[in-house]
Amino acid sequence: MTSPEPAPRVLPVGRHALLVEVATTERAQALHAELLRRRAAGTLPPVREIVPAARTVLLDGLDEPRALAADLPRWTVPPLTAADGDPVVLPVHYDGADLAEVATLWGVAEDEVARIHSGCEFRVAFCGFAPGFGYLTGLPEHLRVPRRATPRTAVPAGSVGLAGPYTGVYPRSSPGGWQLIGRTDAVLWDAGREPAALLAPGTRVRFEVSA
Repeated sequence: MTSPEPAPRVLPVGRHALLVEVATTERAQALHAELLRRRAAGTLPPVREIVPAARTVLLDGLDEPRALAADLPRWTVPPLTAADGDPVVLPVHYDGADLAEVATLWGVAEDEVARIHSGCEFRVAFCGFAPGFGYLTGLPEHLRVPRRATPRTAVPAGSVGLAGPYTGVYPRSSPGGWQLIGRTDAVLWDAGREPAALLAPGTRVRFEVSA
């Protein structure tokens, strides 16, 4: 018999914000989705920002945070379902510099990496590191790979990489230590676009093999 998950821990942050700590990234994603649903339904107190991270969700700009802090741990938060939202499809050339190493770690041929990775369904858990960079969950546990022992000083924009439980796409050239399996021509961040980020927390993502 499994033990029930601990209730969220709600911490005050200044006078108008709350930080909600949960046990896993999956619970943070589910809580983020529930907060958005309640805000859309008008049952959440006015809040300026809802910002998820790996195991936390920040609510900023609350007028009366104490009442929500007392109520939130008693919420029933349903798990995410695959039907939540249409996916963003990213065409990928699976020719990354670390493709052979990832294939070896997975125990498959190099051309199998594209089929396996593109067959998974991903979701943006949270964003960070650089504008437009999303940390995508959905990779099965047995396919998780470590970061490179020596990070690269420059990873090209559009590179698709793996690290631990996450898949990510570099929105611009930057240093990085993720295992690179491919590249996409999709523009992840465009300051002149509304919204500027192609990937936002909660967005479903599917990778598609590009010729």
